[in-house]
Amino acid sequence: MNNTGRVSFCIQCGTPMQLEEKFGRSRPVCPACGWIYFTDLKVAVAVVVIHENRVLLTRRINPPFQGYWSLPAGFMDADETTQEAGERECREETGLSIRITKLLDVFNGREHPHGADLVLTYQGELIGGELQAGDDADRAEFFPLDLLPPLAFNATRVTLEKLNKFSNSKDR
Repeated sequence: MNNTGRVSFCIQCGTPMQLEEKFGRSRPVCPACGWIYFTDLKVAVAVVVIHENRVLLTRRINPPFQGYWSLPAGFMDADETTQEAGERECREETGLSIRITKLLDVFNGREHPHGADLVLTYQGELIGGELQAGDDADRAEFFPLDLLPPLAFNATRVTLEKLNKFSNSKDR
């Protein structure tokens, strides 16, 4: 791939790709064998885990948003369901085992060049494990919804704002 995110050479025969109008868009096409490159969506899954009225967050060790906090989240692998991806990402980043209980929201649009095109946020129920940061997080902690640290990512911010509003409306 080149720096525009498009393939430069055909993966079938190695010929340099050319941009052509195909299926309503400009796409890389191999002039030798006709292979067309279609960009696949990057799908991420985030999980909201509430335990003792606190939400589970992880602190990022990698850019973008290094040092900021987010829901346990990550990219989905091709051979897993969205629920499996959420459970795996939570376990890798926090050491905790969870069970996905329901879909909360779906977010579209990349926030940065290496981000997801689609983020699914799920609610998860804690079922075991020992809290310890791992994978691309250096800390994992539970926070009260009204005392959150600096947050990364729109999906995290919007999801937690909605939860906080819902929690506050229940208290009245």
